[in-house]
Formats: sequence, structure tokens, C-alpha cells
Amino acid sequence: MRILLKRHWPLLGLGALLVLVAFYLAKSGKDLVKTTALLRNIASGVGLELKDVHYRQDDPDEKVKWVLDAEEVRFSEDKKTIRFFNFKFRIEPEGKPWFKLTGKRGNYLKDSGKIELWGNLEGFYGNKYKIFTEHALINEKLGHLKTEKPVEIIGPFFNVTGKGLFADMTEEKIKVLSDVTTIINKEPATR
Repeated sequence: MRILLKRHWPLLGLGALLVLVAFYLAKSGKDLVKTTALLRNIASGVGLELKDVHYRQDDPDEKVKWVLDAEEVRFSEDKKTIRFFNFKFRIEPEGKPWFKLTGKRGNYLKDSGKIELWGNLEGFYGNKYKIFTEHALINEKLGHLKTEKPVEIIGPFFNVTGKGLFADMTEEKIKVLSDVTTIINKEPATR
């Protein structure tokens, strides 16, 4: 047995090396299949789909900067439309309080600078105000947020409900558009 090992050790080493190469190629083949599937999706017009995304828009030409964290993001083939799902969206107007929204889904249209958000939207303006609605449209070029859906705003010592909302984030102005009801509370309001 010793003589056999002494005589054939180069062949045994080569055999072990071939087994390692075969294992590596088999593993690489799986990665190649995944990459090919991704390339097929892009080539077929589906675009690009990503999971657990952190995206920051800080273009100095826009009125507001923003950050998007989403569980899933889909880019159109031309990369001009971004769809996102289960998101946290933070708007950061220069020198003004931040505005944060969470919701179910949204679209960002790069060319127009419009961001449309849907689904149990819960917003926070600075540390003082909470805003609830089902839909919002943000124009990043103008720094405006608006909705025509019912809204509720909770602030320190008051609740406001109504239909429709317009917010100029660069001027720190919020206006409920119609059917407004305001309740003044003696203690901080909660939802």
C-alpha cells in the first residue's frame, strides 16, 4: 500500500484537484443561472427588481431631498419609473423640519419629479405632528405634497380632520382643503 501511494501520489493529488474544480464549477453554474435569469428579466422589458433598498435623492437642483427605504423596488426598463412597496419615505427640505411617511406602495416618475404614495399612509412632520391619509402626491421640483383623500392631523393639544390637504414643505405651510373639523384638547392628543 505504501509503495502504491508513493508511486501514485501525483495522480491522487491531481484527482483531488479535479474534484475541487468540479465542485467550484457546479457552484458557479448555479450563480450563472441566477445571473442569466436577471438578465432575461431586464432584456424582456420587465426592468430591474431589487429587495431591501435604501435610495437617496440629493440633487441640488430639486427643492427637497429625500430618502427611500423599501422592501421591494422595481425599475422600468428605461429607468425613468421606480415602483416601490412597503416603504419608509423621508423628505428633507433644506433648513426646514423633515417629513416622514410610511405606506404600502408608491411610484417615482423621474422626468416629472412626481412621487405618488398609497396605502395607509402615516406621516410625521418634525417631532410634533402626525398625518394620516390613503394617498399623497409629492412634487419634488416645487416642494409640495397634496391629497384629495380624507386626512387626519394630530398635533400637540389638537386634532384636525377633513378632506384634502396641501403642504408647501419649503414654506412650512399646511392647509386642509374642505370639511374641516378641529378639536382642541386639554392634554396631548393621541391616535
